[in-house]
Amino acid sequence: MTAITISDQEYRDFSRFLESQCGIVLGDSKQYLVRSRLSPLVSKNGLTSLSHLLRDVVSGRNRELRIAAVDAMTTNETLWFRDNYPFTVLSDKLLPEMAANKRPIKIWSAASSSGQEPYSMAMTILETQAKKPGMLPNVSITATDISNTMLDVCRLGEYDNLALGRGLSPERRRAFFEDAKNGKMKIKDSAKRLVNFRPQNLMDSYALLGKFDIIFCRNVLIYFSPEMKSQVLNQMARSLNPGGYLLLGASESLTGLTDKFEMVRCNPGIIYKLKP
Repeated sequence: MTAITISDQEYRDFSRFLESQCGIVLGDSKQYLVRSRLSPLVSKNGLTSLSHLLRDVVSGRNRELRIAAVDAMTTNETLWFRDNYPFTVLSDKLLPEMAANKRPIKIWSAASSSGQEPYSMAMTILETQAKKPGMLPNVSITATDISNTMLDVCRLGEYDNLALGRGLSPERRRAFFEDAKNGKMKIKDSAKRLVNFRPQNLMDSYALLGKFDIIFCRNVLIYFSPEMKSQVLNQMARSLNPGGYLLLGASESLTGLTDKFEMVRCNPGIIYKLKP
């Protein structure tokens, strides 16, 4: 039987490690989250206890274990068309506005998790193209995540009934998915080909990703310190083309973090436009 308790000092040391690696701030009394996320790695790696694992991770003795621990702590729940309004804004306002520029439209999904957000964008684009043939020029989505495990899930594009039931209408399921012959459904190539998945730590430079017209960075900043939030937002401002837009989570705000954007009320929802 492996021990799953950790001391306060071990928790503090791991919290500092996690923030240094990916910006996530655990705060006080989140030991239960560390236990639930990392306990499966103990037996998988032949270790004697969770304390043993944390020591190896923090000390840097085992690079693969460090990567696996960050992977486990940064994997978050997600769903299709989360909050709905960002995708309505995308189809009704942002895509038509960008299409008027008569150039390719580039979109970034900055934390793709298991793929629901970027594939929801892809479905929105295809639906918009079907409603307004010829309106949209070439549209592409770059989807990034810190977790290589999640990126593999995204690229596969296969989901079970439980995952498909979270926010996906029966009409969209019929239109955009097909039988994967393993009890799951896979997203059709028409949507998959719109998305390119790449690894990206939001604490690192975004220069190699290029410039974008629209950035979705939703429900990510809530895990970061104010300093890290400011760093991410200012770097995203530099990654946007003139007139570009940033979409945050429903509970997230730019107040006191950056002066690079102006608020745009969309009724429902709020988005942010890069200042000239």
